[in-house]
Amino acid sequence: MTENQSEETRRIELEAAAFRALRDHLRERTDVQNIDLMNLAGFCRNCLSRWYQEAANARGEHLTKEEAREIVYGMPYDEWRAKHQREAAAESQAAFEANKPQH
Repeated sequence: MTENQSEETRRIELEAAAFRALRDHLRERTDVQNIDLMNLAGFCRNCLSRWYQEAANARGEHLTKEEAREIVYGMPYDEWRAKHQREAAAESQAAFEANKPQH
């Protein structure tokens, strides 16, 4: 392994560790709703799972939307929604519509 390959491997491992930390943090913070994440950061758990799916598919690995969501949510999406999703406040819905990301 060359020094450049070693550095690239190190970078990928660190990025993967950061992703896992973010994923685990979002799994623990079930009080934070996706609409709140979208309004504050412009992405949510669904975005993260879509990016994961797109990365897998770009590598030639078939991953469904549901499989990717389960990786991010730590359980089937419908189960997470039933346990943790609340009706968004009117203010949150209005802010989302006003600032809806284009992705």
